[in-house]
Amino acid sequence: MTLLSPQPLGACVRRRRPGATLLGLALALAGLAPGAARAAGEAAADLTFTSWGGNFAQAQMSTVVQPYMAKTGLKVQMAEYAGGLAQLRQQRAAGRAEWDVVDLTMTDALAACKEGLLERLDPAQLAPGLGGEKPQDDYMPGGLTDCLAGTIVWSTVMVYKRQARTERDPNSIADLFDVQRFPGKRGLLRSPEGNLEWALLADGVPVDKVYAVLSTPEGVNRALRKLDTLRPHIRWWDTPMTPLQWLADGEVVMASTYNGRAYGAMLKGARSLRFMWDGQLLNIAGLGIVKGTRRPDVARDFVRFATRPDVMAAMAPLMAYGPTRTSASTLIDPVLAHLLPSAPWYRKRSIQVDAAWWAQHGDALRQRFEAWLAR
Repeated sequence: MTLLSPQPLGACVRRRRPGATLLGLALALAGLAPGAARAAGEAAADLTFTSWGGNFAQAQMSTVVQPYMAKTGLKVQMAEYAGGLAQLRQQRAAGRAEWDVVDLTMTDALAACKEGLLERLDPAQLAPGLGGEKPQDDYMPGGLTDCLAGTIVWSTVMVYKRQARTERDPNSIADLFDVQRFPGKRGLLRSPEGNLEWALLADGVPVDKVYAVLSTPEGVNRALRKLDTLRPHIRWWDTPMTPLQWLADGEVVMASTYNGRAYGAMLKGARSLRFMWDGQLLNIAGLGIVKGTRRPDVARDFVRFATRPDVMAAMAPLMAYGPTRTSASTLIDPVLAHLLPSAPWYRKRSIQVDAAWWAQHGDALRQRFEAWLAR
């Protein structure tokens, strides 16, 4: 068995013309074979990699799995799950790890690491940055933890449908709450996560003080009072395509959704859709090695390959998720960079979701939020 040493893939990213259009990016997405995620599992696998399915899994197949198999000669089987830790817990209880590497949200990764469901990662075993930087120095803050090597930055972001002959477009979270200047319904996720942060930001709390304020009883009361001012104008959603459909139908004037979903809608023809990056909620997802994997060397090598800066950069045109490594950003086309939540010019007014904070306070705040909704 030959394990892979770092080799550049980034040329395919850098060749994109500065004037590349969304249509060109759509062609790249369309080039992913719908059956690709199944094809890798047709023969006996040397590694099982579990991820989210759909277009994201197809993009991972194109940018990570297929290049890895081509370089190493190993067979990687992709499995699909819906997130959460239930299946990892079942595998531990059964005493048999069915998966080797799993894609997790940061929130799940922190919990899984605490429960001993994931192997600890050694940063020295990851590839260096493009300039030779140590991996831990190349990662964005929070992108590399004891058990998770971040691969993508995604966000919950406000989007709106640009209208002709309007005085101005909404461009701040304060505009979400300004129903005089921007009359109409708002589509928001039925959850305290994000909405409480936005309420405080719109009420004048600095980005870097939001969680400190929200950690106090008065801070929670302040956030809910701010949401009270918007409540008659809110439509609550549970699935991320719902707000995009509401926007298309003119049922809301702005809505929160996941940046990758909005990007996909743009590629499919929603050309009047626009991002409002102010206050976006940045999240990190990445790879963990399942505790007790029977193939630890292959699993570590796969994670090393998947977290190389050039491999991360190759994902961006397909899903509009930013890389978690600084040097990877240098490979991304400047036009595309304006559609990525990780772009440095958006970061000053972005809220990086504190997964550890929500793990500590989330249950109590969800109960409080549901009680507020029921009033």
